[in-house]
Amino acid sequence: MLWQDISREVAAKLSGNSALADERPFILIDSAGQQLHWIDIDAANNRTYPVSTAENGIGNRVDSGKTPFGIHRIRHKIGGGEARGMVFVGRQPTGKVVQHFDNRDQDEITSRILWLDGLEQGINRGGAHDSFERYIYIHGTSDEKRIGQPVSAGCIRMNNDDVIELFDEVLVNDLVVIR
Repeated sequence: MLWQDISREVAAKLSGNSALADERPFILIDSAGQQLHWIDIDAANNRTYPVSTAENGIGNRVDSGKTPFGIHRIRHKIGGGEARGMVFVGRQPTGKVVQHFDNRDQDEITSRILWLDGLEQGINRGGAHDSFERYIYIHGTSDEKRIGQPVSAGCIRMNNDDVIELFDEVLVNDLVVIR
């Protein structure tokens, strides 16, 4: 699917009030392929990264342990300037920096956080379906060995180097489409 098709889809779903400006790239999460595509509108710098979405699949209900689908925006960027592998708890750096990235025992949030906010009322915004209130992030992980497999508790996990690179490219309010 081309970015122009996604742009039209977003505009239609958001009543023509699309946050997708012609000059801003956006993120497409392909949960079936376990990939994140950073799509530059000019197609000059498109990038693809492996990710891990939820072990429980795709779904928007609170407490489902699923990765929410639909149109989101980046509401907050957290962790800029922190060390690679910095562990965050409650979106705050703990001072602990992970050195080994094969931690299957914990779902540690590391390096950077892109906190997502759903834009589709009743689908991923409001009530029992609110992605922001569910604390859904794109973030680094201390469990890099399983990137590419659906093993998260709902968030989108990335390799630490990849999430740092992406973090430096995106802006607050950039769109994220999750399928």
